[in-house]
Amino acid sequence: MCKIKGCEETNRRRRWGIMGLKTAAFAGDRLEKLRNSGMVSRSRMKLWMIRATTSVLLWTCLVQLTALSETWGPRVLKGWPSCFSQESAASAAVALDVHSSPELPARVLPPKRVYKNNGYLMVSCNGGLNQMRAAICDMVAIARYLNVTLVVPELDKTSFWNDPSEFQDIFDVDHFITSLRDEVRILKELPPRVKRRVEMGMFYTMPPVSWSDISYYHNQILPLIQKYKVVHLNRTDARLANNDQPMELQRLRCRVNFSALKFTPQIEELGRKVIKILRQNGPFIVLHLRYEMDMLAFSGCTQGCNTEEVEELTRMRYAYPWWKEKIIDSDMKRKEGLCPLTPEETALTLRALDIDPNIQIYIAAGEIYGGERRLSSLTSFYPNLVRKETLLEPSDLRFFQNHSSQMAALDYLVSLESDIFVPTYDGNMAKVVEGHRRYLGYKKTILLDRRMLVDLIDKYNFGSLTWDEFSAAVKDAHALRMGNPSKRLVIPDRPKEEDYFYANPWECLQPLNEDERLLLDSI
Repeated sequence: MCKIKGCEETNRRRRWGIMGLKTAAFAGDRLEKLRNSGMVSRSRMKLWMIRATTSVLLWTCLVQLTALSETWGPRVLKGWPSCFSQESAASAAVALDVHSSPELPARVLPPKRVYKNNGYLMVSCNGGLNQMRAAICDMVAIARYLNVTLVVPELDKTSFWNDPSEFQDIFDVDHFITSLRDEVRILKELPPRVKRRVEMGMFYTMPPVSWSDISYYHNQILPLIQKYKVVHLNRTDARLANNDQPMELQRLRCRVNFSALKFTPQIEELGRKVIKILRQNGPFIVLHLRYEMDMLAFSGCTQGCNTEEVEELTRMRYAYPWWKEKIIDSDMKRKEGLCPLTPEETALTLRALDIDPNIQIYIAAGEIYGGERRLSSLTSFYPNLVRKETLLEPSDLRFFQNHSSQMAALDYLVSLESDIFVPTYDGNMAKVVEGHRRYLGYKKTILLDRRMLVDLIDKYNFGSLTWDEFSAAVKDAHALRMGNPSKRLVIPDRPKEEDYFYANPWECLQPLNEDERLLLDSI
């Protein structure tokens, strides 16, 4: 019995001991938590004190800076904190002098023109580089006079050249937009809301009528823009008349052409490199020798070609359905002066004009049809015949290969800087370069009279003219065809036959001196 009671007592004591241990442990945990809580509270208090002290210091510094604004203000605004060392301050002063020097003036953008926007104009250019260039100038002028927003033009990617280049691959798009902001608003793409409308087909597309004056666009195109909000002009070449347009419109076309349409920095840099190489070797001529396969197939001009070549050119002409003329009498077309001069005819012409045989001749063209065989007569008289491919390393042209418009842009830049520019056919590049060289001060451009030349060449080849007679006749025929000042020829109701605006934009050219004015009045 006692043993049982003793056991119970012992068990009771053990239970209380265990409970006591648990209670002690619990109490210890609480104590530890309280201690930790106190430490956390003290840490938070310290953090708050640090923040408060930092805030007070910052506010104190701000008050002091404000009080000393007359002394410190300009330095703070220009990034000169007081903790600069003397060396740092000197470096900053040098940097400031560089940025504020007259050699590096800050670019001043023209102010934005404020007007009520009548809608949006989208355009798709067609043709080669210079055909598209002139079209872009026209479309900017049209957008300006309709008070509409122009979307950066889309370039032709489906023509014979099949060039995938976008506008920004050839032209400096940011310069194009900002340099014209005082005349017209230009966007890289439509605003999202308007873009969704176009994606849903809620716009109007059409080709405008060729050679139309600005009243056509006011009366026919503007109402469509106001109705549909977006109009897409899907062909833009030769859509604005050459003559009888407002003077402000004509000068805006020039401003776009000669100022806003700059090539990309990469193209400009490579163009300068080619020009530098040429200049190191003396004066040079640019010969725009339009004797590429596509030119001959399109025109049907086969002078000097063998039977196989004539057949190949004919097949090519029929392969392109948008080349409307299929059956062509090559001999008749040549006698009418409608064919580009052959390399052989070009060599005779340059010799007759007493062009120095040692001068550099830069060929601004694609691959000459017939290759070295057709160029042999030209190279025999003028051995210093060069091209961009022979002046530059393959690595220089790596990014331009298979981009015909970018390659043409290089030729354009070199053509502008040449001592003499000689086009053998009056295509778009010949005309636009001629006009640009007029703008640069009537730089010498020999405008060949092909109809007269082929007649003189045939007479010389048949023995009807001696060399001296032939040379004198060629010089006499071209005495006033050297890029001299002249007014555009106007032919009412026949705009294709009158002088092209971009070949002679006389409204935009430098004032003439007295002798030039008398000459112009006598024409």
